[in-house]
Amino acid sequence: MPVLHNGAAEALAGALADGQTIAVGGFGLSGNPSDLIEAVRESGVRELTIVSNNMGVDGRGLGLLLEEGQVRKVVASYVGENKLFAQQYLDGHLEVELVPQGTLAERVRAGGAGIAAFYTRAGVGTPVAEGKPHAEFDGRLHVQERAIVADLALVRAHTADPAGNLTYRLAARNFNPLMATCGRVTVAEAEHVLDEFVDPDAVATPGVFVDHLVAARPRVKTIEKRTVRPKAEVRA
Repeated sequence: MPVLHNGAAEALAGALADGQTIAVGGFGLSGNPSDLIEAVRESGVRELTIVSNNMGVDGRGLGLLLEEGQVRKVVASYVGENKLFAQQYLDGHLEVELVPQGTLAERVRAGGAGIAAFYTRAGVGTPVAEGKPHAEFDGRLHVQERAIVADLALVRAHTADPAGNLTYRLAARNFNPLMATCGRVTVAEAEHVLDEFVDPDAVATPGVFVDHLVAARPRVKTIEKRTVRPKAEVRA
């Protein structure tokens, strides 16, 4: 059973330290564990390695940690929406390891499954593969990728039950189930914390992976980019 806490700061008390590797769920601003990210910022820990699909946007999501200079290295597949991220990298203040998105997902999944490494064709012949072992399978060259195991994983769920079983809503599921498995300690924030148990068929993250749980604070969900088109005229 996970420990249920009264707030994000309480949930992370004693779990944070300088120099940690922290895996964080979310894609863009969808499915970000916003309360937990803000609690990391307020804790003041530094020299962090963040494993996430991306680093939010300027002033939101994981971008908050960049603003405070708390991040030393980022392992991500996409960096295009955060100008501060790009500037810190270009200025030499931030180390960045770019990983093909599918490879990043599999490295995290492998870490949670106890698989030390795997081979993939993604990245062969590019800078992504430089310095890594290669092997040939079925006549094609593959590159070895190491699993990712984080000191701490932060995820956001839609629903949690007393056993820590988690469900997610639509696109907010994204990287969250994978990140939940790869942390030595996993902390989840959930929009709804139930008194009864979730239907086993609906569980996306089994509670065995969740160590600490907190109810997420209500907040307006930010849309990263709003794209609309003019409404078509109706002809009689």
